[in-house]
Amino acid sequence: MDNSMLELKDLVKDFDGKRAVDNVSMTLNKGEILGLLGPNGAGKTTAIRMMMNIIAPDSGEIKIMGEQFNERLKDRIGYLPEERGLYRKMKVSETLQFFGKLKGMQSNDIKKRGEELLKKFDLLDYYDKKIEELSKGMAQKLQIITTIIHSPDLLILDEPFSGLDPINIELVKDLILEMKREGITIIFSTHLMDYAEKIVDSIVMISKGKKVLDGILSDVKSKYGKKFIKINYEGNGEFVSSLKYIKGFKDYGKEMEIELNDIKDKDKLLKDLISKISLNSFTLSEPSLNNIFIRNASGESRGTGE
Repeated sequence: MDNSMLELKDLVKDFDGKRAVDNVSMTLNKGEILGLLGPNGAGKTTAIRMMMNIIAPDSGEIKIMGEQFNERLKDRIGYLPEERGLYRKMKVSETLQFFGKLKGMQSNDIKKRGEELLKKFDLLDYYDKKIEELSKGMAQKLQIITTIIHSPDLLILDEPFSGLDPINIELVKDLILEMKREGITIIFSTHLMDYAEKIVDSIVMISKGKKVLDGILSDVKSKYGKKFIKINYEGNGEFVSSLKYIKGFKDYGKEMEIELNDIKDKDKLLKDLISKISLNSFTLSEPSLNNIFIRNASGESRGTGE
Protein backbone atom coordinates (compact mmCIF):
# COMPACT_ATOMS: atom_id res chain seq x y z
CA MET A 1 0.00 0.00 0.00
CA ASP A 2 1.36 3.39 -1.03
CA ASN A 3 1.81 5.59 2.04
CA SER A 4 2.87 8.67 0.10
CA MET A 5 0.82 11.86 0.49
CA LEU A 6 3.02 14.10 -1.62
CA GLU A 7 5.66 13.37 -4.25
CA LEU A 8 7.75 15.90 -6.11
CA LYS A 9 10.06 14.61 -8.82
CA ASP A 10 12.74 16.76 -10.49
CA LEU A 11 10.82 20.04 -10.27
CA VAL A 12 12.27 22.92 -12.27
CA LYS A 13 10.98 26.50 -12.47
CA ASP A 14 12.59 29.52 -14.13
CA PHE A 15 11.55 33.17 -13.91
CA ASP A 16 13.02 35.56 -16.48
CA GLY A 17 15.93 33.25 -17.13
CA LYS A 18 16.72 32.76 -13.44
CA ARG A 19 16.25 29.29 -11.94
CA ALA A 20 14.09 29.52 -8.80
CA VAL A 21 13.69 25.77 -8.27
CA ASP A 22 16.40 23.48 -9.61
CA ASN A 23 15.55 19.76 -9.91
CA VAL A 24 13.98 19.43 -6.46
CA SER A 25 12.49 16.09 -5.43
CA MET A 26 10.88 15.08 -2.15
CA THR A 27 8.40 12.63 -0.64
CA LEU A 28 6.06 13.18 2.31
CA ASN A 29 4.40 10.14 3.88
CA LYS A 30 1.04 9.98 5.61
CA GLY A 31 1.03 11.29 9.18
CA GLU A 32 4.44 12.94 8.98
CA ILE A 33 5.57 16.53 9.45
CA LEU A 34 8.10 17.67 6.87
CA GLY A 35 10.02 20.91 7.23
CA LEU A 36 10.87 22.67 3.96
CA LEU A 37 13.76 24.75 5.20
CA GLY A 38 15.89 27.52 3.82
CA PRO A 39 16.52 31.28 3.89
CA ASN A 40 14.19 33.81 2.32
CA GLY A 41 14.49 33.60 -1.45
CA ALA A 42 15.64 29.97 -1.45
CA GLY A 43 12.72 28.75 -3.59
CA LYS A 44 10.44 27.35 -0.88
CA THR A 45 7.37 29.41 -1.78
CA THR A 46 7.82 28.72 -5.50
CA ALA A 47 7.90 24.97 -4.76
CA ILE A 48 4.74 25.24 -2.65
CA ARG A 49 2.91 27.25 -5.32
CA MET A 50 3.69 24.48 -7.79
CA MET A 51 2.34 21.88 -5.33
CA MET A 52 -0.89 23.90 -5.14
CA ASN A 53 -1.13 24.26 -8.94
CA ILE A 54 -0.94 28.06 -8.66
CA ILE A 55 1.99 28.04 -11.05
CA ALA A 56 3.09 25.20 -13.34
CA PRO A 57 6.57 23.69 -13.24
CA ASP A 58 8.69 24.02 -16.38
CA SER A 59 9.47 20.33 -15.93
CA GLY A 60 9.01 17.63 -13.34
CA GLU A 61 6.07 15.86 -11.77
CA ILE A 62 3.84 16.41 -8.74
CA LYS A 63 1.53 13.82 -7.21
CA ILE A 64 -0.75 14.45 -4.23
CA MET A 65 -2.25 11.36 -2.59
CA GLY A 66 -1.17 9.44 -5.68
CA GLU A 67 -2.95 11.75 -8.14
CA GLN A 68 -2.25 14.73 -10.33
CA PHE A 69 -3.67 17.92 -8.81
CA ASN A 70 -7.43 18.18 -9.40
CA GLU A 71 -10.47 20.03 -8.07
CA ARG A 72 -11.59 17.06 -5.96
CA LEU A 73 -8.28 17.05 -4.10
CA LYS A 74 -8.61 20.72 -3.14
CA ASP A 75 -11.19 19.95 -0.42
CA ARG A 76 -8.70 17.57 1.22
CA ILE A 77 -5.91 20.14 1.38
CA GLY A 78 -5.41 23.10 3.71
CA TYR A 79 -3.11 25.80 2.35
CA LEU A 80 -1.77 28.82 4.22
CA PRO A 81 0.02 31.09 1.73
CA GLU A 82 2.98 33.25 2.65
CA GLU A 83 1.08 36.32 1.44
CA ARG A 84 -1.90 36.43 3.78
CA GLY A 85 -5.20 37.97 2.76
CA LEU A 86 -8.61 38.39 4.38
CA TYR A 87 -11.57 40.57 3.42
CA ARG A 88 -11.25 43.41 5.90
CA LYS A 89 -14.92 44.44 5.84
CA MET A 90 -16.13 40.93 6.61
CA LYS A 91 -16.93 39.82 10.14
CA VAL A 92 -14.99 36.94 11.65
CA SER A 93 -18.15 34.79 11.57
CA GLU A 94 -18.71 35.60 7.89
CA THR A 95 -15.08 34.83 7.08
CA LEU A 96 -15.35 31.38 8.64
CA GLN A 97 -18.56 30.67 6.71
CA PHE A 98 -16.96 31.87 3.46
CA PHE A 99 -13.85 29.69 3.72
CA GLY A 100 -15.74 26.71 5.14
CA LYS A 101 -18.24 26.68 2.27
CA LEU A 102 -15.37 26.92 -0.22
CA LYS A 103 -14.31 23.55 1.18
CA GLY A 104 -17.81 22.05 0.96
CA MET A 105 -18.78 22.33 4.63
CA GLN A 106 -22.33 22.91 5.93
CA SER A 107 -23.14 26.11 7.88
CA ASN A 108 -23.81 24.35 11.19
CA ASP A 109 -20.55 22.39 10.98
CA ILE A 110 -18.64 25.57 10.15
CA LYS A 111 -20.11 27.36 13.16
CA LYS A 112 -19.33 24.51 15.55
CA ARG A 113 -15.79 23.89 14.30
CA GLY A 114 -15.13 27.64 13.95
CA GLU A 115 -16.12 28.39 17.54
CA GLU A 116 -13.91 25.53 18.80
CA LEU A 117 -10.91 26.95 16.96
CA LEU A 118 -11.63 30.57 17.91
CA LYS A 119 -11.75 29.52 21.56
CA LYS A 120 -8.44 27.67 21.21
CA PHE A 121 -6.84 30.79 19.71
CA ASP A 122 -8.46 33.14 22.24
CA LEU A 123 -10.54 34.86 19.53
CA LEU A 124 -14.08 33.81 20.44
CA ASP A 125 -14.89 37.30 21.78
CA TYR A 126 -14.28 38.65 18.25
CA TYR A 127 -16.82 36.37 16.55
CA ASP A 128 -18.98 39.32 15.40
CA LYS A 129 -16.13 41.81 14.86
CA LYS A 130 -14.91 42.90 11.44
CA ILE A 131 -11.46 41.80 10.28
CA GLU A 132 -10.31 45.44 10.20
CA GLU A 133 -10.88 45.60 13.98
CA LEU A 134 -8.38 42.80 14.62
CA SER A 135 -4.71 43.31 15.33
CA LYS A 136 -2.19 41.90 12.86
CA GLY A 137 -1.50 38.94 15.12
CA MET A 138 -5.21 38.19 15.53
CA ALA A 139 -5.71 38.29 11.78
CA GLN A 140 -2.79 35.90 11.35
CA LYS A 141 -4.40 33.47 13.78
CA LEU A 142 -7.74 33.77 12.00
CA GLN A 143 -6.04 32.98 8.69
CA ILE A 144 -4.64 29.79 10.22
CA ILE A 145 -8.14 28.88 11.48
CA THR A 146 -9.60 29.31 7.99
CA THR A 147 -6.86 27.00 6.67
CA ILE A 148 -7.72 24.11 9.00
CA ILE A 149 -11.45 24.60 9.56
CA HIS A 150 -12.32 21.69 7.22
CA SER A 151 -9.89 19.25 8.94
CA PRO A 152 -7.77 18.61 5.84
CA ASP A 153 -5.87 15.39 5.17
CA LEU A 154 -2.85 17.35 3.94
CA LEU A 155 -1.85 20.71 5.40
CA ILE A 156 0.60 22.98 3.58
CA LEU A 157 1.82 25.97 5.60
CA ASP A 158 4.09 28.61 4.05
CA GLU A 159 5.93 30.47 6.84
CA PRO A 160 3.20 29.81 9.46
CA PHE A 161 5.15 31.61 12.21
CA SER A 162 5.51 34.84 10.25
CA GLY A 163 4.16 37.89 12.08
CA LEU A 164 3.41 36.03 15.32
CA ASP A 165 4.77 36.87 18.75
CA PRO A 166 6.49 34.12 20.82
CA ILE A 167 3.30 33.17 22.69
CA ASN A 168 1.34 32.65 19.48
CA ILE A 169 4.26 30.86 17.82
CA GLU A 170 4.05 28.33 20.67
CA LEU A 171 0.28 28.10 20.11
CA VAL A 172 0.75 27.36 16.41
CA LYS A 173 3.53 24.86 17.16
CA ASP A 174 1.27 23.02 19.61
CA LEU A 175 -1.58 23.09 17.08
CA ILE A 176 0.65 21.55 14.40
CA LEU A 177 1.58 18.72 16.78
CA GLU A 178 -2.06 18.24 17.75
CA MET A 179 -3.07 17.96 14.09
CA LYS A 180 -0.33 15.39 13.54
CA ARG A 181 -1.78 13.32 16.40
CA GLU A 182 -5.13 13.50 14.58
CA GLY A 183 -3.48 11.92 11.52
CA ILE A 184 -3.08 15.04 9.41
CA THR A 185 0.00 15.13 7.18
CA ILE A 186 1.83 18.44 7.29
CA ILE A 187 4.46 20.24 5.25
CA PHE A 188 5.57 23.67 6.31
CA SER A 189 8.23 26.02 5.09
CA THR A 190 10.24 28.21 7.41
CA HIS A 191 13.59 29.90 7.78
CA LEU A 192 13.28 29.60 11.59
CA MET A 193 15.33 26.46 12.21
CA ASP A 194 14.89 26.47 16.00
CA TYR A 195 11.12 26.01 15.72
CA ALA A 196 11.37 23.46 12.92
CA GLU A 197 13.80 21.37 14.94
CA LYS A 198 11.24 20.87 17.70
CA ILE A 199 8.44 19.45 15.58
CA VAL A 200 9.51 17.98 12.21
CA ASP A 201 9.99 14.29 11.44
CA SER A 202 11.95 14.90 8.26
CA ILE A 203 13.51 17.83 6.45
CA VAL A 204 14.28 19.12 2.99
CA MET A 205 16.80 21.96 2.94
CA ILE A 206 16.86 24.28 -0.06
CA SER A 207 19.44 26.92 -0.89
CA LYS A 208 19.42 29.01 -4.09
CA GLY A 209 16.77 26.75 -5.58
CA LYS A 210 18.73 23.53 -5.03
CA LYS A 211 18.11 20.80 -2.50
CA VAL A 212 21.22 20.64 -0.32
CA LEU A 213 20.09 18.09 2.26
CA ASP A 214 17.11 15.88 3.08
CA GLY A 215 16.12 12.95 5.25
CA ILE A 216 14.67 11.96 8.61
CA LEU A 217 15.85 14.57 11.12
CA SER A 218 17.37 12.06 13.55
CA ASP A 219 19.29 10.38 10.71
CA VAL A 220 20.55 13.71 9.38
CA LYS A 221 21.85 14.68 12.82
CA SER A 222 23.41 11.31 13.51
CA LYS A 223 25.57 11.62 10.38
CA TYR A 224 27.45 14.42 12.10
CA GLY A 225 28.05 12.41 15.26
CA LYS A 226 28.26 13.77 18.81
CA LYS A 227 31.32 15.89 18.22
CA PHE A 228 29.56 19.11 19.18
CA ILE A 229 29.82 21.04 22.42
CA LYS A 230 27.21 23.63 23.36
CA ILE A 231 28.22 26.18 25.96
CA ASN A 232 26.53 29.05 27.75
CA TYR A 233 29.10 31.58 28.84
CA GLU A 234 29.99 35.13 29.87
CA GLY A 235 33.02 36.96 28.55
CA ASN A 236 34.90 37.24 25.27
CA GLY A 237 34.85 33.98 23.29
CA GLU A 238 36.88 35.18 20.30
CA PHE A 239 39.88 33.07 21.32
CA VAL A 240 37.99 29.91 20.29
CA SER A 241 38.79 30.71 16.63
CA SER A 242 42.50 30.12 17.36
CA LEU A 243 42.09 26.64 18.85
CA LYS A 244 43.74 24.20 16.47
CA TYR A 245 41.74 21.13 17.50
CA ILE A 246 38.29 22.48 16.61
CA LYS A 247 36.67 22.02 13.21
CA GLY A 248 34.23 24.94 13.42
CA PHE A 249 32.05 27.00 15.71
CA LYS A 250 29.04 29.30 15.86
CA ASP A 251 29.08 32.10 18.42
CA TYR A 252 25.79 33.73 19.42
CA GLY A 253 27.23 36.05 22.07
CA LYS A 254 26.26 34.16 25.22
CA GLU A 255 25.92 30.74 23.64
CA MET A 256 28.34 28.92 21.38
CA GLU A 257 28.23 25.68 19.41
CA ILE A 258 31.67 24.15 18.85
CA GLU A 259 32.53 21.21 16.59
CA LEU A 260 35.58 19.17 17.53
CA ASN A 261 37.75 17.23 15.11
CA ASP A 262 37.93 14.49 17.72
CA ILE A 263 35.62 14.09 20.71
CA LYS A 264 38.68 13.06 22.79
CA ASP A 265 39.62 16.75 22.88
CA LYS A 266 36.55 17.71 24.92
CA ASP A 267 38.54 17.83 28.17
CA LYS A 268 41.20 20.01 26.56
CA LEU A 269 38.45 22.32 25.32
CA LEU A 270 36.86 22.53 28.76
CA LYS A 271 40.21 23.45 30.31
CA ASP A 272 40.85 26.17 27.70
CA LEU A 273 37.36 27.61 28.09
CA ILE A 274 37.55 27.79 31.89
CA SER A 275 40.86 29.64 31.66
CA LYS A 276 39.41 32.38 29.44
CA ILE A 277 35.68 32.81 30.16
CA SER A 278 33.03 32.25 32.83
CA LEU A 279 31.28 29.02 31.88
CA ASN A 280 27.65 28.44 32.88
CA SER A 281 27.11 25.18 30.99
CA PHE A 282 29.09 22.72 28.87
CA THR A 283 27.07 20.07 27.04
CA LEU A 284 27.96 17.32 24.57
CA SER A 285 25.34 17.29 21.80
CA GLU A 286 24.40 16.70 18.21
CA PRO A 287 24.61 19.73 15.90
CA SER A 288 21.67 22.13 15.79
CA LEU A 289 19.56 22.27 12.65
CA ASN A 290 20.71 25.85 12.17
CA ASN A 291 24.34 24.77 12.23
CA ILE A 292 23.68 21.92 9.77
CA PHE A 293 21.93 24.26 7.37
CA ILE A 294 24.66 26.90 7.44
CA ARG A 295 27.31 24.25 6.78
CA ASN A 296 25.39 22.76 3.86
CA ALA A 297 24.22 26.02 2.33
CA SER A 298 27.57 27.80 2.48
CA GLY A 299 30.05 24.93 2.53
CA GLU A 300 31.95 26.54 5.39
CA SER A 301 33.77 24.61 8.08
CA ARG A 302 34.97 27.29 10.47
CA GLY A 303 32.84 30.28 11.34
CA THR A 304 31.97 33.03 13.74
CA GLY A 305 28.19 32.87 13.78
CA GLU A 306 27.69 35.76 11.39
